[in-house]
Amino acid sequence: MIKIICLGKIKEAYLNGLIDDYQKRINKYHKLSIIELKDTDNLSEEKEAILKNIDSRDYVIACTLEGNMLNSLELAELIDKTFITNPTITFVIGSSTGIHEDVKRRANYLLSFSKLTYPHGLFRGILLEQIYRSCKINNHESYHK
Repeated sequence: MIKIICLGKIKEAYLNGLIDDYQKRINKYHKLSIIELKDTDNLSEEKEAILKNIDSRDYVIACTLEGNMLNSLELAELIDKTFITNPTITFVIGSSTGIHEDVKRRANYLLSFSKLTYPHGLFRGILLEQIYRSCKINNHESYHK
């Protein structure tokens, strides 16, 4: 199973369409759950809400600027190897104020997509696209290039 924990709801219809499309695509490979939490601009409150949604057996990947940058093949390999020993991979997308240090410490891996800052809805779509791309790569199906 793949979980994505994120702060805030997506209001733009075009982003909801993108997210729904990739959610359906990914569900052919792995059960996908998107957990939307209230965006409070208070990192301590957000931390508590995020940690309540993480199981002790989850492999947690926190999406943060200071994380490691991977290419698509490396992300696919990380996902593939992680599923060997972990039943659930949980991605955490923080709010506009970032991710609390306690959540980063709980994470098994810190991942950065870029040094650029993206709107949360757009980043959610980008993350889902890369997870889908990883599924295709790991199943030796065309799509990657």
